Formats: sequence, C-alpha cells, structure tokens
Amino acid sequence: MINLPQETVALAKLLAVAQNVSIEDAIRLALEEKARAAGVATELLRPRRRMSVEKMLALGAEITAMPLLDRRSPREIVDDLNAI
Repeated sequence: MINLPQETVALAKLLAVAQNVSIEDAIRLALEEKARAAGVATELLRPRRRMSVEKMLALGAEITAMPLLDRRSPREIVDDLNAI
C-alpha cells in the first residue's frame, strides 16, 4: 500500500472525473503515459483487458454515427479491388 499526500489524491480524483474512469485507472493511465514518454515498455507490465459490453456498444454507436464515405456495396468494392 502506498500512502499518497492529500494533494495527490485530490488531483487523481479530478483526473478520474475528467476521464470518466476510476481513480486507480486514472493513476495507472497517467503513469503509463509518463512511462511511454520515458521509453519504458509498459505493455509488458500488464495483461490486455477485455472491453466491457457497455464500451463495445458505445464504440459501435460511435462508428454507426460516422458518415458513410463510400456508398458502394461491399461486393462492388471487392470487385473493384479485384479489377486492379
């Protein structure tokens, strides 16, 4: 257990609220960002986490809301690629 000064805890809470994550995640994300900037390989330190159903649905809704840039059907796109 690490005892942190109140100022640090208050800053972590503000960051957590701003990022809509838990305090622990806010601290971890901030440390990972600093570690990456320092050239430390943080990917080796933690296993990959699975995305929650809520996050998957939110991502799907975000993608669905994007404008359609190519109105061709998937078949037309593949046919055009095969013609190249």
